[in-house]
Amino acid sequence: MAELERQLASKPDDSAAAPSTATGTLARIQKQGYIQCGVTTGLPGFSNPNEKGEWEGIDVEFCQAVAAATLGDKTKVKYIPLTAKERFTALQSGEVDLLSRNTTWTLHRDTALGINFAGVNYYDGQGFMINKDLEIESAAELDGAAVCVQSGTTTELNVADYFRHREMKYAPVVFDTNVQTVKGFEAGRCDVLTTDQSGLYALRLNLQDPSSAVVLPDIISKEPLGPAVRQGDDQWFNIVKWTLNAMINAEELGVSSHNVDDMENSNDPNIRRLIGIDGPKGKGLGLNDDWSYQVIKQVGNYGESFERTVGMSSPLKIKRGINALWNDGGLLYAPPMR
Repeated sequence: MAELERQLASKPDDSAAAPSTATGTLARIQKQGYIQCGVTTGLPGFSNPNEKGEWEGIDVEFCQAVAAATLGDKTKVKYIPLTAKERFTALQSGEVDLLSRNTTWTLHRDTALGINFAGVNYYDGQGFMINKDLEIESAAELDGAAVCVQSGTTTELNVADYFRHREMKYAPVVFDTNVQTVKGFEAGRCDVLTTDQSGLYALRLNLQDPSSAVVLPDIISKEPLGPAVRQGDDQWFNIVKWTLNAMINAEELGVSSHNVDDMENSNDPNIRRLIGIDGPKGKGLGLNDDWSYQVIKQVGNYGESFERTVGMSSPLKIKRGINALWNDGGLLYAPPMR
């Protein structure tokens, strides 16, 4: 088997350019010249327009990484803000090519909704944020609380499970968007706001007085967040999946946007395969051989993106925790590029 793989890999490649066999989503994107990427209506650290109106965040940067891989230019993205209710319909209908919108990977979504999750770009868990004046230290003390929650989310289902399982009562106060949920919390329509814990830190920044609220330590669910595509287009699914894998592998191998040009002279076979000098290159994906080099050069490795958007170099100042690499105590582990 190893000899067969060697023989196949040694067959001459007619061109470093993207093969002409692109079909489906990739062919349409190459023709239109940009990717339609579904993002949130505004969640700092994940996808949010800055003061200049430019979209930024870890999910936004993943959209840019896919654009760099497929079109060679990270700016070739049209951002389409979607509420939690709208996001799956927009993906299913073709309104967006890629959903990169802090979306939890679940069995139901992965099967019944006709979509495929390409991996996990942020491991999260649902938590609670309270007004500091409540002076409570645990979610176990929330019996009878009014809870602000966004509709159409796993958050809404998880909080119902949490209170029912513990035979506690609560009054859900439901909103369509993050902004409305925060406004309801600030207006005193609820005692507690619940969503993914990373989102709580982001939403807390939007309060008129961030110091007035406290994020409780409790985590009540597993929320593996990741990009998703429509089912039925394996080529596009593989492109999105391997773009994420390339960013994770790049961090593990110490290849960044700052040193990737120097890595052309590396004698590490893993690095040479990563940046498209040796190995399978781009043919199997229908992309240029330098697709992964463009991802790293233009956007960076996973660690660079994390630190910039949600990590200690960002206003959120979230520690890597379980989002660290597997060899640094975290959960991030990407298949080898060979």
